[in-house]
Amino acid sequence: MEKQSHKIPHIEDIPKPDADFVGSEEGAATHKDKDAIKIDFRVKPEELETYLSKYIVDQEEAVEVLATKICTHFNRMRLEIEEEVTSDVALGNIKSNILMIGPTGVGKTYIIKLIADRIGVPFVKGDATKFSETGYIGGDVENLVRDLVHEAEGNIPLAEYGIIYIDEIDKIASAPNAWGPDVSRSGVQRNLLKLMEETEVDMKVPHDLASQMEAVVEAQRTGKATRKKVNTRNILFVVSGAFDGLIERIGKRISQQGMGFKSDVGLTSGEKTELLKQVATRDLIDYGFESEFIGRLPVTVTLNELNEESLYTILKNENCAVIQTKKREFRAYGIKLDFKDEALRLLAQQAALEKTGARGLLSAIERVLIKFEKKLPTVEVKDLLVTKELIEKPEKTLKEIVFEHILSKHSNTFKEQTGIELTYHRDARKKLSTIYDREGSGLDSHLQEALKDYFYGVKLMGISRLVVTRDVLNDPKGTLDRLIKEAYDKKAD
Repeated sequence: MEKQSHKIPHIEDIPKPDADFVGSEEGAATHKDKDAIKIDFRVKPEELETYLSKYIVDQEEAVEVLATKICTHFNRMRLEIEEEVTSDVALGNIKSNILMIGPTGVGKTYIIKLIADRIGVPFVKGDATKFSETGYIGGDVENLVRDLVHEAEGNIPLAEYGIIYIDEIDKIASAPNAWGPDVSRSGVQRNLLKLMEETEVDMKVPHDLASQMEAVVEAQRTGKATRKKVNTRNILFVVSGAFDGLIERIGKRISQQGMGFKSDVGLTSGEKTELLKQVATRDLIDYGFESEFIGRLPVTVTLNELNEESLYTILKNENCAVIQTKKREFRAYGIKLDFKDEALRLLAQQAALEKTGARGLLSAIERVLIKFEKKLPTVEVKDLLVTKELIEKPEKTLKEIVFEHILSKHSNTFKEQTGIELTYHRDARKKLSTIYDREGSGLDSHLQEALKDYFYGVKLMGISRLVVTRDVLNDPKGTLDRLIKEAYDKKAD
């Protein structure tokens, strides 16, 4: 790459900390202009680690490395701004781009998104399998940078300090086959390599008519043609993947080195993680990555597979996104949702069987609660407590909840209008249950019709409590007449 003697591209657009920047309580930088850049360049590794520990479970080592290296990345950016480091000097710096290795559902994306939000930089996520070498069949890797500008609401200087996260990076490994290496996948690696080093991405998308028309309109408005470009020098790249089969390659290397490894068959999840932590550059090259590509990912982080206990701990966490999201969804219908500890334990057991990490938690909860989410807003239930029995027998529990709610609703209405407590005899409850099985929510109308005369008739009885019996349901009017007559006969005696 040709050396440049001028300042780092666009760095002059970022106000210097001792001038227009104003330190906030958290050490974040703010700017007086409307195009303010609010990045916490000064966040310290232990501060970020403490913040992440509120949300992330069982990934202490990974969190430690990520917090340290990403904080160092942004603090170095701050130093370069303060000292007005020129590009030729900055070429000696190696950017802390990160490779994350871990099974699906362990929180790889979640961790990086939390970090981006905490520091105050835009974040975009892409899927490596969506990109092709040409950008026509799949996607253009440069679109990731354009998406970053979109996330920054058009603020290019801010976007140039953003984070780009690329998942399933292992899927572009160019494993040799009978016809040689996969040229297309190697091409995607080379295209990403350019972005991860330093290049300028034109905001105008090639062969995009809308983009070209926008440029023409802008040229007519300003009287000159302008080319908006984004420099990727300070953009942090984080790539991740599950890397199926990598353990075997690591084990083979270790075995060749005489360290006694035989097979990964029968290894526990913990043993597999420990083996992945021994990954070397040679293993990744053998896996199908070009050495130059791996060379631009100096930080490697291995994440633990989440077991049942880990999943249970996640659910118990007060900041658990899965639980909090579900509570908000039910609260949107005016329903307070809560979980008993025994229910969380059972959900963790079910999720662990799916072998999809934290994603299994969401699947387990959705599978159990979907019918409750559909039915309860209609019958206006206000509280739902998720118990072990509810998870094991959701349909039976839903029926009981709705059934009891309908009876309770009528009892409350009856007492409000008459001042008399309304209860249901065991035989009446059996009959009403049969009606509910047949008519569902139609039970509500059935009760209204059966008890409509009782709202006025009971006032003639002089009673404080009315028990609904099977006779009341079978012959409402006749039973009411009999009860009134019996009440008058008692008064006469």
